[in-house]
Amino acid sequence: MDAQIRIKELTEKLNYYNHQYYQNSVSEVDDFTFDKLLEELIQLETANPELKLPDSPSSRVGGTINKAFASVIHKYPMLSLGNTYSEQELIDFDERVQKGLLGKPYEYICELKFDGVALSMTYENGLLVSGVTRGDGTKGDNITDNVKTIRSLPIRIQAENIPTEFTIRGEGFMPISSFEKINKEKEELGEQLLANPRNAASGTFKQQDSSAVAERNLDCYLYSFLSDNEVFSTHEESLNALSKWGFNVSQTWKKCTTIQECFDFISFWETKRHELPLNTDGIVLKINSFDQQRELGFTAKSPRWAISFKYKAENKPTLLKGISYQVGRTGAITPVADLAPVQLAGTLVKRASLHNANEIERLDLHVGDYVCVEKGGEIIPKITSVDLSKRQPNSEPYQYITKCPECETDLVRKEGEANHYCPNEKGCPTQIKGKLEHFIHRKAMNIDSLGEGKIELLFDKNLVRNPADLYDLKYEDLFGLEKTIFDEETGKSKKIGFKEKTVENILKALENSKQIPFKSVLFAIGIRFVGATVAEKLANHFKTIDKLAEASIEDLLSVAEIGERIAQSVVDFFADPENVQIIERLKAAGLQLTAIEEDFVQESNLLEGKSFLYTGTFVNFGREELEAKIEANGGRFVSGVSSKLDYLIVGDKAGASKLDKAKKLGVKMISEDEFVSMLLE
Repeated sequence: MDAQIRIKELTEKLNYYNHQYYQNSVSEVDDFTFDKLLEELIQLETANPELKLPDSPSSRVGGTINKAFASVIHKYPMLSLGNTYSEQELIDFDERVQKGLLGKPYEYICELKFDGVALSMTYENGLLVSGVTRGDGTKGDNITDNVKTIRSLPIRIQAENIPTEFTIRGEGFMPISSFEKINKEKEELGEQLLANPRNAASGTFKQQDSSAVAERNLDCYLYSFLSDNEVFSTHEESLNALSKWGFNVSQTWKKCTTIQECFDFISFWETKRHELPLNTDGIVLKINSFDQQRELGFTAKSPRWAISFKYKAENKPTLLKGISYQVGRTGAITPVADLAPVQLAGTLVKRASLHNANEIERLDLHVGDYVCVEKGGEIIPKITSVDLSKRQPNSEPYQYITKCPECETDLVRKEGEANHYCPNEKGCPTQIKGKLEHFIHRKAMNIDSLGEGKIELLFDKNLVRNPADLYDLKYEDLFGLEKTIFDEETGKSKKIGFKEKTVENILKALENSKQIPFKSVLFAIGIRFVGATVAEKLANHFKTIDKLAEASIEDLLSVAEIGERIAQSVVDFFADPENVQIIERLKAAGLQLTAIEEDFVQESNLLEGKSFLYTGTFVNFGREELEAKIEANGGRFVSGVSSKLDYLIVGDKAGASKLDKAKKLGVKMISEDEFVSMLLE
């Protein structure tokens, strides 16, 4: 069949299946059939890129690389809403509305305030042509390729009588299920956990590789329609129309005719909202009539016809039953509060991280205390305070452990570090298994046929003690091994073992892992403080494992983002003969220990000779995006505040220690907008 005809046929068929699934909740084909059709389409498009249609469903899987996002001026400015935590202030708002409308009757549309990333999408002739971030409200970044990965968002509208051109607003978000899955993976890798779904969504939308965005299963609720022509007379009409056109409009909104009805809506959703697949932090009240919206108008910063009511974070008391301790792959000890179960933000909370000894001391935790528990970002439980009125007389403060709970080795705590560590990295079973699990993880060596249970079995049988041992495994070593383990999720025992197919898959996965690039191998090796980002920078700078092994402290400090702690850790790692021997064995096994040159796009030299550091979170950039933007424009990213630092970029929730040090040293502090303006000179 002619490629052009087949591409058109597959595009229409797959778009139809997507529409049925996401708009009508109907699965007309199984996942395997759908994936095979999509795979065929991608192969045809790859061979004939000029034939790819603008509404191709292959956009959903991403693949486009954007080294820099173009800035786009919003046709309709994206203003922020005034907000309040007070019912009295809502009453005051309602009185202002009454006065502004001269006593005429009016209605409110009450909507949940979703905690995500504001997006603006433009459609022309039914086709999605742009997706833009809020930015500063006047202009934002064009992230169209990333927006197209949102599977519930139509790329082409399959409806009749739609306007020729219009813009819709929505809230892009990371579902809680995706957030928890990502954090579970990060925990397994020993990486810092994502703070909350909102920040995770913001960072994901600014990823340069749209295929990485697609993997995170972002979604979007649409809540606003804008057009030069008067298509609808009320907000209610526009929401109903958007739903009919196939847009994902959350059916949680309600029309209210009095402020008391709005209060009832607020009360209803205060607990009910925790059943939703995403975080919410309040309720938005909007005047329903578009004529009345125009009549009320705007202040300099926000509309007079809308306001946001925010819920206070839920905080409940419960008994602190005890403190247990977990050992990470790097030997870091993490204390965990064991709590009497308490219902909080829609889930039953039994445990909360206490981070380190400093946190236990700061909270002044005693045996038998009742503590107040809150969910940070309504996801991660944390203890905020102790109810001293319930403290038992003569109760003793919790004493931090002095020995490793796994191997009884005396714990150490280095100067300047918050965590205690077990120094027995080559003898502590939990650390050894943790390092092996880190090595095989999909974001490291991606040996997906192995897993935590199988690694433990191999360890128990004394077959593996370090990553190089994996590549010595033979069929006869594995076949027939078996072990019964307890599955915490099901509460039942189950057997794991190595049957013929399992062994073949493991050996094949080990062989395939020899093609994994150097930066991932370096990350997988598990040098302390060398996460995925640092591993990539080291691999790109030194190019080979041998040159990295020979690097001095000074050589390492010359690499952007490498500070003294990381540099010393790398030097210490390669000074250990056992580590060197493991590297030699990995080299002999055929792993990629040399970097492949990648193209670097130099955008400008506007930041040449200037050094930068940042603190806090940002609207337009995730961590990696901000660092990449600095380097792409000739600047240098550094790892700490010093007198040699030129600029500290200050975002939301900036770290107090960095701010204080920058003030003392006279370092110039700039906002995100000021940083962006430096790139526009």
